Amino acid sequence: MRSRTYSTEGLVIRQYPLGEADRIVTLLTRDLGKIRVVAKGVRRPKSKLGGQMELLSQVALTASVGRDLDVVNEAQTVNRHQNLSQRLDRLSHAIYLCELLDGFTTEHSSNYPAYRLALDTLSRMDDVANPWLLVRHFEMRLLDESGFNPELTQCVECGAMLEPQDHRFNVSAGGVSCPSCGFGEATAVVPVQLNAMKVLRLLQRERSFDRLDGVRISKAARYDVERLLTTHIRYILERELRSADFVRKVSQLAESPSGQAG
Repeated sequence: MRSRTYSTEGLVIRQYPLGEADRIVTLLTRDLGKIRVVAKGVRRPKSKLGGQMELLSQVALTASVGRDLDVVNEAQTVNRHQNLSQRLDRLSHAIYLCELLDGFTTEHSSNYPAYRLALDTLSRMDDVANPWLLVRHFEMRLLDESGFNPELTQCVECGAMLEPQDHRFNVSAGGVSCPSCGFGEATAVVPVQLNAMKVLRLLQRERSFDRLDGVRISKAARYDVERLLTTHIRYILERELRSADFVRKVSQLAESPSGQAG
């Protein structure tokens, strides 16, 4: 029989109001997978949970099992990742990571690799030289852990090794088709140039970000890589990612002559 109370540690990846003072909080935990809990009275000024259950916070908590949703009894912040909130560009990327985690994880299904990946990525996000590349690495690692790695070395139709040239990604098949096979009845095809293919394979090959930080990527290759991964992820999740639009708007602001995104 499941205990009426339990303790765990988790990362807050989503939250929304419930009634006048409560909040439903989604966490990706170290040992229980994704859980949803109610933080009662958290929106009141003098709440003992106030400031403990904010988005991006890593918290240690104790909860009681409820009929529909479990209820938080106590919570203590382990890492607030507060510096990210002070830089809009880094914050936008972090929010995007949370939406991906919410989409690729299942409630009450342990997923420690995704939890560890999230914490490692957020810890780097504050001072990494290239947050764009860090996010792409996160996407590829999360796809790998979830069993949705795009096929980038062999044709998804015939299995032949792909030649070093420009290619097209067959979205419905989850990988690249060689010119001989074409795309059959594919409804969506994403062009990807040779340099972008090299970057994608590098992201797929390197499990640690240490060997990627500092890699220079052309603007054209960045565009191809991001478009392919975004399209692939959107197809898997069967929905748009709202935070991805937020990231793009912040990036456009930063690139404008008067941009002040952090």
